Amino acid sequence: MTFHIVTLFPEVFEDYLKESIIGKAVKKGHIKVKFYDIRKFSKDKKHHKVDDKAYGGGPGMVLEVEPIIEAVNEAIKGKKQAKIILFSAGGGQFDSKMSKDLSKHKDIVMIAGRYEGVDERIKKVLSDNGRKVEEISIGPYVLTGGEIPAMVLIDAVSRQIKGVLGKNESLEEERYGVGVPVYTRPEVFKYKSKAYKVPKELISGNHKVIAAWRKANRRASPSNNKNKE
Repeated sequence: MTFHIVTLFPEVFEDYLKESIIGKAVKKGHIKVKFYDIRKFSKDKKHHKVDDKAYGGGPGMVLEVEPIIEAVNEAIKGKKQAKIILFSAGGGQFDSKMSKDLSKHKDIVMIAGRYEGVDERIKKVLSDNGRKVEEISIGPYVLTGGEIPAMVLIDAVSRQIKGVLGKNESLEEERYGVGVPVYTRPEVFKYKSKAYKVPKELISGNHKVIAAWRKANRRASPSNNKNKE
């Protein structure tokens, strides 16, 4: 799978994409990440300006239509089935089911907005040219830009791709749900004269008992994950 990120700040992703599981997935070729710097698609060759004041007034700047359309066109060139996503506080709630559905795509294009957002006509222009744009929110709050949501999506979708986690059983949510409590050594942790113990079911050695405990203590099921990011 290839993630195509349309952004003003591609350098924000550098360290994140080099580390841990995602870094290994990139090195092994399970996923690829390509960047499309919006400024490089600006007609303003001197200052590379890509934003302007909002019509109707108000604080902040709005990202212009043309440079983003040009960046998206570059990303989707030759990719008829590419999925296009626009991060928006008013978009559909991103969850585990959505990440699994997205993992079936070969190419995902993500528009990471900034400032007061992107010109609303971007969705209309792409739609009129046969390219549907899906708006996604990673939670009920407003962020300063779409770069963090893009990282969240890359992480959640990548772990659904075969080989990224190493073992299919690493997908804990497929077996028990989202947010199953976990423990490790020591079996008893003492702090300020109080003992904090691992649940007896988990150290019983009985796999049926352990599975039952995990199912009983899950916070959400795989098909009905309502946890917010």
